[in-house]
Amino acid sequence: MATRLERSFRGISERLAIRYLTNLGGEQVTEDTVEGDDWTATLSSEKVGVGPSLQLTEVTVAFEGAEDTLEPLVEQFAQKAMRAGG
Repeated sequence: MATRLERSFRGISERLAIRYLTNLGGEQVTEDTVEGDDWTATLSSEKVGVGPSLQLTEVTVAFEGAEDTLEPLVEQFAQKAMRAGG
């Protein structure tokens, strides 16, 4: 049974998120989707306000796959994203 986990990351671009996912073994199959052997990640992004005048890009990644595959994948991705963004 597939599990779906959704995580949001601020301060990184979709382009950078896709690069991280391909570095983790995925292949970009559409403009906003990366697939690995037993997982799929779909990305979306929007500008979010931080304080009265600052906006950051927030990238949301929806991971789908087996739970035992997703947990380490999401953790590795989050570590990369935290170093780049905030």
